[in-house]
Amino acid sequence: MKPISVTDATFENEVYNSDKPVLVDFWAKWCGPCRMMAPVLEEFSEEYSDHIKVAKLDIDENPLITTQYRVMSIPTLGIFVNGKLVDKLVGFMPKEELANRLSKYINA
Repeated sequence: MKPISVTDATFENEVYNSDKPVLVDFWAKWCGPCRMMAPVLEEFSEEYSDHIKVAKLDIDENPLITTQYRVMSIPTLGIFVNGKLVDKLVGFMPKEELANRLSKYINA
């Protein structure tokens, strides 16, 4: 399953009301590390789709959620469990490191 796009308007339904953990990629089109992260997140999403939902939020088009979670650097990956932000990862990382950092949410 590919990452889904979320917006300020769909965030509540897709993230807060999700029945599994959600990894939200806060990104922007002009961000080089974000573009490097995109294929990693696609692979990750395909591999772990049974355990975690992957969503992408364009910070330029969705200022409300971006401001609410005080996203200052991108890419920022927010991990939401039961509608609550439980962890934040900032910057590019390879898929193995991402899987390792998220293992407690994937295997829960």
